[in-house]
Amino acid sequence: MKRLVIITVGKTHSGKTTFAKALESKLNNSFIMDQDNNAEFLNTYYKNLLPKQGPNILKHSVSQVIVDYAKEHTDFHIIASSANLTRKGRKYLLEKVYDKNAFVSILVHFDIPDEVLYERVIKSKRSTNILRGAYSNFKEVLYSQQSGSMNKDVVDPEEGEADYLFVIRDNKDVDSVIKEIVHIANCF
Repeated sequence: MKRLVIITVGKTHSGKTTFAKALESKLNNSFIMDQDNNAEFLNTYYKNLLPKQGPNILKHSVSQVIVDYAKEHTDFHIIASSANLTRKGRKYLLEKVYDKNAFVSILVHFDIPDEVLYERVIKSKRSTNILRGAYSNFKEVLYSQQSGSMNKDVVDPEEGEADYLFVIRDNKDVDSVIKEIVHIANCF
C-alpha cells in the first residue's frame, strides 16, 4: 500500500499547524511530523546544545529519527508540517526523505496575504519557546520570511514538484483540500 506524505509550505501563522491537526483528525492512519514540537522540546530541555545561529542540526536530526521510525515501523501517512519555503528544501524531502516508490507526495501551499499574517502575528498567543537565535517573537520571523522572498530559492511550489499541489488562500479552502486529500488516500 502506498502512503501519503503531505508537506505544508507557508510562512509563520499561515495556518499550517491548524490544517495539519484538522487533516490528521480526518485522515485515518496518519500522524503529524511538526518540527516546531521538536524545537520546543529541545529549547526546553537541551537549550545549551542548540547552535546560536545557522541550521538547527539537532532539531533536524530528531525529526529525521521520528520520520525514519514512522517509515520503518508503521504504515502511517505522514503530515509534515513546517515552513518548507525553499525549493531546495522541498526537493530534498521529496527525493531523499520520502521515497517516491513508497509515498504519494502532496504539497499544500498556504498562500496567505502578508497583511493577514501580520494581523495574526500581532494577535498571537503562541509560545515563543520554539524560537532561537535572532528571533524573539513571530513578527521578527515573519519579517525575515518576507525578506527571504528575495532569496531566489524561496519560491512558491509549482505543479510537478510533487504528485499533487493544493493552494490555500484563505480559511474557506481548508475543508475542500482536506476532503480531496482523504479521497486521494482512499484511492490507494
